[in-house]
Amino acid sequence: MPIIFGGIQSAAKTVKKANEENTHIPEHLRHFGWRDLIFIDEAHLVNPKEMGEYRYIISELTKINPYLKVVGLTATAYRLKQGLLTDDGLFTDICYDITGVEAFNRLIAQGYLSPLIAKPTKAQIDVSSVSVSDGEYNTVQLEKIFKDDKITFACCKESVEYGQDRKSWLVFCTGIDHVERATAIMQSFGIDAVAVHSKLPKATNSKNLAAFKNMEIRCILGMDKFTTGFDHPPIDLISFQRPTLSPAKHVQMSGRGTRPSVETGKVNCLGLDFAGNVKRLGPINDPVIPRKPGQKKGPSDLPIRICDFCGFYNHASARKCCNCEAEFTFKSKLFQTAGTLAFIKDEQPIIEFFNVQKVIYNLHEKKKDGVLVSPPSIKVSYICGLRMFSEWVCLEHKGLPAHSAKEWWRQRHLEEPPLTTYQALQRTSELRIPAKIKVHVNKPYPEILSYEY
Repeated sequence: MPIIFGGIQSAAKTVKKANEENTHIPEHLRHFGWRDLIFIDEAHLVNPKEMGEYRYIISELTKINPYLKVVGLTATAYRLKQGLLTDDGLFTDICYDITGVEAFNRLIAQGYLSPLIAKPTKAQIDVSSVSVSDGEYNTVQLEKIFKDDKITFACCKESVEYGQDRKSWLVFCTGIDHVERATAIMQSFGIDAVAVHSKLPKATNSKNLAAFKNMEIRCILGMDKFTTGFDHPPIDLISFQRPTLSPAKHVQMSGRGTRPSVETGKVNCLGLDFAGNVKRLGPINDPVIPRKPGQKKGPSDLPIRICDFCGFYNHASARKCCNCEAEFTFKSKLFQTAGTLAFIKDEQPIIEFFNVQKVIYNLHEKKKDGVLVSPPSIKVSYICGLRMFSEWVCLEHKGLPAHSAKEWWRQRHLEEPPLTTYQALQRTSELRIPAKIKVHVNKPYPEILSYEY
């Protein structure tokens, strides 16, 4: 078949079995044959080194097609001891990112994600005595903290108090013993709670998961099993009793509560951060990204600044855009820190529609000592009553600005866009004018999102 869906274990087993049993058959006929593309969901699970089942499958399929392309999908494109997935290993570029503050909050505003709200907790897990091993808290020492039932009791008691009007609870614990203790305490409060962990029979785990997903059980407690890929939209309370130093684990755990569930009347998900993960690692839409081992912060690591007007990339220290000269508004926080206790950094977009009365096209040139320092562009100004909104059309630039400019022209004209800005300016009278524009207004420089004709 041209498209095959499969789990990593099944796919690896199929390839291995075919190679062992069909040595007389050419490699390209043994299992999946010639493949042009591999899509990997939860790509942060791929080992950066040449080992593991993912790398085994990729290696075997590359023997058949040396030009095989691999595309990874993940909400957390980073991992401890590696930094960004593109810093080392299989992946080379991030081609699309919707995990940042603005995009994340836009998804919430549009109903694709559910808000994750926080309430301060009286109980806090003290990890000051826990050592760090390979960038993460020492598991053995972490589990010792919960051998004292006082902290587990306090966390569970607060969870019960805050969760009275919540329908579906998820509790993250640090170890099997902690899961069992916390489950017993939840049950002592009269909460229908079940545990899921590796020492329970597979049938018991499946039964408990099914009961939770069927809303027969209110609370489920576990460890790593729920961290990645566990999908149960009605979850409206998460009790974080597992401290971590991993931003990916922090984001993935929190993400279990961001699924919307209109059917159950879910409005938001309450996060109770007993582990102090938000304070340590930041909000999930603006986390502290881990660096590659040995990587020091230097000039090349400084963040870039993208112009809201024309989309140009500028150095982080730039006061004005090098292309359109728009002034940048500086915030007090330029670099990633964990300075807020909110699970989601709140910068909700305000979107408004405006009727367009007139459109003005002007040549924009960036010169120094009378010499052009960048290709010319068209400044397009939309007159909307007493308001005016502008955008830059960069036909002669490279990359994304040029692609966007060509698409902009094709929306307004039946013919392909001219090669130069000057040619395009001579034909602006032929362009159709939008009746309305959709604008993200609560930005230093409002962004035009779309057009209605």
